[in-house]
Amino acid sequence: MGLFNFTKRQLLKVIEWEDDSKDTVVYRYPLTDRDEIMNSSTLVVRPSQCAIFVHKGQIADVFSQGTYKLASENIPFLTKLLNLPTGFNSPIKAEVYFINIKQFTGQKWGTQNPIIMRDADFGNIRLRGFGIYSFKVSDPKLFMKEMFGTNKVYTCADVATQCKPMIIQGLSDAIAESKISALDLAANYKEFSTEIMKVTQPEFSKYGLELTDMIIENLSLPEQVEKALDERTTMGVMEDKMGTYTQYKIANALEESAKNPNGNNLAGLGVGLGAGVTMSQVLQNNLTTENKAKTKVENMVECTKCGAKIKEGTKFCPECGAKQGAVCPKCGTSVRANAKFCPECGTRLTPQKELTCPKCGAKLKANSKFCPECGEKIVKDDK
Repeated sequence: MGLFNFTKRQLLKVIEWEDDSKDTVVYRYPLTDRDEIMNSSTLVVRPSQCAIFVHKGQIADVFSQGTYKLASENIPFLTKLLNLPTGFNSPIKAEVYFINIKQFTGQKWGTQNPIIMRDADFGNIRLRGFGIYSFKVSDPKLFMKEMFGTNKVYTCADVATQCKPMIIQGLSDAIAESKISALDLAANYKEFSTEIMKVTQPEFSKYGLELTDMIIENLSLPEQVEKALDERTTMGVMEDKMGTYTQYKIANALEESAKNPNGNNLAGLGVGLGAGVTMSQVLQNNLTTENKAKTKVENMVECTKCGAKIKEGTKFCPECGAKQGAVCPKCGTSVRANAKFCPECGTRLTPQKELTCPKCGAKLKANSKFCPECGEKIVKDDK
């Protein structure tokens, strides 16, 4: 009976895994109750794979890429574990796990819940983000002990269950420690990715994994903050300051008030009046500002030489280049360069010619009415 049962056993000659999937990380070779591994069986481990032998719940050995003839010479750990007096001549039962040690790229991550960020411009805001990452198995034994255990199949989705929270945690730490403004986040995606890999790698190593790449595709702000940014950009294009922005907001408020179906009731009227008063005050303030600007523009003076309109305080005329600043020595009024008298107080600005008597030629004082020598009456010439 025992001999009959032995003939029904299937003695495995070739053990291999032809992986045609894109996301399978671990594959347990299918063994039935009748399958047994015997001496001279062949183990084929393809590129980017490794194989783990497990016997009675213990890891016997790990085989890297290559083709192996299973014999006591090349699997000493398995022979010692089984403690076979005949070496490895009797069939044994064991579990074989193939592990994909290639790099799994394009794995998606995203924030399930928003990340709270303290920003200098907008206060506490909520961020959402997404991107991709890549990983690979760096320590097959540790990976088996800590993650997949004895599962028949272990995929990237199973790994992501543990990896994604670690990435989000690293992102939160990186943003908090950077203290970068929300307006500057997009310019620092690469720096954040590098920092996340640095912070997260020790956590991946605990499970026998390596985080090989990390990419942030987008960090999005709340809709209200994005709307405020759009409005600020619009105002920036208009090249104006707070006055125009206030008018813009009030105009929008009035438009929304006009659309209110209850706008004719008392409450709606109060809102309308309040908005109207506010609008009136804003317009009045703007008119005052415009008048001041106009007054400032109109505060012009004439060039003391050519008469061109120039700003008050200008040192040189932009038209003729004449130096400005001639003033009346009595009242301080600005006068033209060749003016003889002040247009305000009448003070003579040019020195008078030396007076002489037209009859005898005697020198006279400035205000002399008669010549002290000959008595001739002096007629003043104001030219």
